[in-house]
Amino acid sequence: MGYGVFIHRSDSIYDDSPAERYQFPAQYLGRVRGCVGDWIIYYEPRKVADTRGYFAVAKVQQVIPDPGAESMFLALIEAGTYLEFANPVPFSDADGVIERGVLNDDGRISGRAQAAVRPLSASDFSRIVRLGLDQAELLLPRVDPALPVSGFFEEQAPFVFEESRERTQLLTSRIVRDRVFRKIVLRAYEERCAITGLKLINGGGRAEVAAAHIRPVEADGPDVVSNGIALSGTAHWMFDRGLISLSDDLDILISRQANDPDGIKGIVNRSGRAIGPQRLRDRPHPNFLQWHREHCFKQ
Repeated sequence: MGYGVFIHRSDSIYDDSPAERYQFPAQYLGRVRGCVGDWIIYYEPRKVADTRGYFAVAKVQQVIPDPGAESMFLALIEAGTYLEFANPVPFSDADGVIERGVLNDDGRISGRAQAAVRPLSASDFSRIVRLGLDQAELLLPRVDPALPVSGFFEEQAPFVFEESRERTQLLTSRIVRDRVFRKIVLRAYEERCAITGLKLINGGGRAEVAAAHIRPVEADGPDVVSNGIALSGTAHWMFDRGLISLSDDLDILISRQANDPDGIKGIVNRSGRAIGPQRLRDRPHPNFLQWHREHCFKQ
């Protein structure tokens, strides 16, 4: 087992779904197998417009031949492990290259930086995760939750392997994941409720809206922006109880079982459609919306 970097583009020709699977050719089979049972970091190349750099982390569960494509393989991602970074990490900063493993003996960027799949050292893994999940920059929660375990805020632990172990433990912490999920969802929705259109911020800088999972974590819903929606308290309550839902085109659906449909219509924004993120990749995915309509929405 070992850490790794998987290169992924939002316009990829491969059948990738980062929270579920990563498709790759046979030439990378050995490297990917070396990551089974451990964590990998997704990276978007610098030549991609508006690149996210190192943008997410996930755990590889197993590798199988792709049943739909000859000579191709799939790295299956362990459910509930995928997490987008609160702060996407660039390839380099003022101090130089973030992933030191791509440098050669002369300190120059080597051909390893072009590999679609490459091993990642424990120190590079820990550094990228620390920068990606820097809690000092996380959006303030609606209320103060219990703090995560100590060590997350440390700049550097004495031993690299102990530090990386602590990072992986934090990646499974529900407290940490919820706070990161809240930031990436509210950032995509500009802290505005998708149903009411209201953007309420209190004097302490806390947004009123919550980051709701469309398909809940308890039902294997991933912590990905396209499975999230920013909702105010009342809208969140109705969404979770199936009194409202969304069509694939984001039309707001009101349940026939609602005891006050006119009241619900009164708080829905005038367009009758949910106000989605500007970037298409951040908008609610039809698969998650379908799950909500079939399992939560009271038709």
